[in-house]
Amino acid sequence: MSTTIPAGMREMTYREAAREGLHEALTRDERVFLMGEDVGRYGGSYAVSLGFLEEFGPERIRDTPLSESAFVGAGIGAAIGGMRPIVEVMTVNFSLLAADQIINTAATYLHMSGGQINVPLVIRMATGGGLQLAAQHSHSLENLYAHVPGLKVLTPATVEDVRGMLATALADPDPVLIFEHILLYNRKGLLAADAGAVDIHRARIRRAGTQVSLITYGGSLWKCLEAAELLEQQGIDAEVLDLRTLRPLDDEAIMATVTRTRRVVIVDEGWRSGGISAEITARIHEQAFYELDVPVQRVCAAEVPIPYAKQLEDAALPQVADIVAAAGRLVKGND
Repeated sequence: MSTTIPAGMREMTYREAAREGLHEALTRDERVFLMGEDVGRYGGSYAVSLGFLEEFGPERIRDTPLSESAFVGAGIGAAIGGMRPIVEVMTVNFSLLAADQIINTAATYLHMSGGQINVPLVIRMATGGGLQLAAQHSHSLENLYAHVPGLKVLTPATVEDVRGMLATALADPDPVLIFEHILLYNRKGLLAADAGAVDIHRARIRRAGTQVSLITYGGSLWKCLEAAELLEQQGIDAEVLDLRTLRPLDDEAIMATVTRTRRVVIVDEGWRSGGISAEITARIHEQAFYELDVPVQRVCAAEVPIPYAKQLEDAALPQVADIVAAAGRLVKGND
């Protein structure tokens, strides 16, 4: 059976939505340019900027040397100089080579200049595992950057967000990091014909429920939504909260879902130790402890470098069955 697309909506992949957002940004503002490894001739590691070099030229679509520190630093300088650079880092693991530029410079410049100099820089990067790219290409390190004052950390999970968050990020006077999960690029979704910039400061309920809250972000959103459907078959009504932004966290939305369901499972593809799931758990205990009926549960990646072998990679990452089991334990006391 064919699915009818509602009036005023378009079906597209996450990749196409990201591409459309980039294209619109480049078209609207001559100060915007894209730079990074393989963004030009190759069309981007995930084909998001395919054809842009021919359309916008090498001044605005800049292939860079394999030096993250150098081209992120160049992006910082361009931003301070009045441009609106979008820097693409191939994968979050490689961003560690530019951590000094991101954490020590971009995040601190406004503070260290006494509020005189902003850094309107946007950095896009792929994150997450699931494609058998092994340990140096598969980790979820966005929680590391969510630790840093002076940065905003966005984790779009839908076609609407990956398109619209870029416009909002470009309008921000301070550095914004956008993490795009690698498993989402081929995922299809519906986008309004008049889609534009979206708010980046509010989490969203993606599925309403009354018995347990599944709190997540990025690629894990879709696993949580699938888990919620399976839980419904067991008579468990799960709510799914998409955080969307890891810095700043939407505490109001988090506490509201805790109050509604009184049971919480946090699903995070990052490691459990020192991760964003630990931060959210602490905030819940600080702000809504007496709303809980049972302790918060977490479903996170195994405390290992992400393996290459498919069966081991699957075992290391949070899966739908893990989420269902954790929610079932909270609601029914299942072993």
